[in-house]
Amino acid sequence: MNEPRTATSVGTTERSLGRSFDLAIETHGLVKRFGHRSAVNGIDLAVPRGSVFGFLGPNGSGKTTTIRVLLGLASANSGDIRVLGREMPQGLASVLPDVGALVEGPGFYPFLTGSANLTRLDAADRHASSSTRRLRVHDALERVGLSHAAGKKVRAYSLGMKQRLGLANAMLRPRELLVLDEPTNGLDPQGTREVRTLIRSLAAGGTTVFVSSHLLAEVEQMCTHVGVMSAGRLVAQGPLEELRAAGQAHVVVQTPDLDLASRVLTRLGLDSHEAPGTGSPWGTTAVLGTGINGHEPEAIVAALVADGVRVRGFSVVNASLEERFVSLTGEGFDVVG
Repeated sequence: MNEPRTATSVGTTERSLGRSFDLAIETHGLVKRFGHRSAVNGIDLAVPRGSVFGFLGPNGSGKTTTIRVLLGLASANSGDIRVLGREMPQGLASVLPDVGALVEGPGFYPFLTGSANLTRLDAADRHASSSTRRLRVHDALERVGLSHAAGKKVRAYSLGMKQRLGLANAMLRPRELLVLDEPTNGLDPQGTREVRTLIRSLAAGGTTVFVSSHLLAEVEQMCTHVGVMSAGRLVAQGPLEELRAAGQAHVVVQTPDLDLASRVLTRLGLDSHEAPGTGSPWGTTAVLGTGINGHEPEAIVAALVADGVRVRGFSVVNASLEERFVSLTGEGFDVVG
């Protein structure tokens, strides 16, 4: 197979990731159609081994369809897929034992306890040793904070508890790859923090974690790499910092001379406007300049001072992941593509 082609707006896949054996997930020209509509339209994914890869996109952009195809739950119309270095779907039988997944919400027997559900699921895994089953179930429940509810029937579980149980199922055995679709859905802030910490610890232990999520703040805190989907296409992928750096930075000037500062920034080619809700200990507000337009920050400050602007604070702020996402897709997360 050829080395990964660049299908991104950030960096070069070959330069950043090396050869294909460094990738836990790799696709070339992946297409999935429903009738005449392409839900996934020729994407080239490159997910590095050991990374926490955030898979982002508006509702209907093709994220879950892509995951289903990767896991063999749906067939692709065309394209090549490799998971953990093996061709898919031919390698499903050998690959899936090394993959844990939580897709489209967990499904359990409501009349059984959490512990009994996991025991049945573990027993269905022909690769799992029965002699250590009880210990595996206990450890998995403990890792997701459900030890106290192990004996409670799942019908009495909250949505967040069911989500935790789904994570426990995905981690019953050591996995090379975890594929998680909205893993923090239904969790309270404390539960979300715990899952974030758990995902980081798994990655630190060598597990690759592929996370589909719409929670940008969570992705920024736990992911090392990001891919952005829009209308079935992969519009960007790469290291998180590289993706953010490709966005437009903002200049923030703290000054009581708003009009004068705005005129200077406009002259320098920065689209300036007053930043809402930004105060300072001196009772001033800020002027926000979009982009630095090739200027060095020191030169911007010098121009402001030269024109008599009293600069009480100055900073260059990189684009947030949310701003980068909107610039790539033109959409928010509640828009169905």
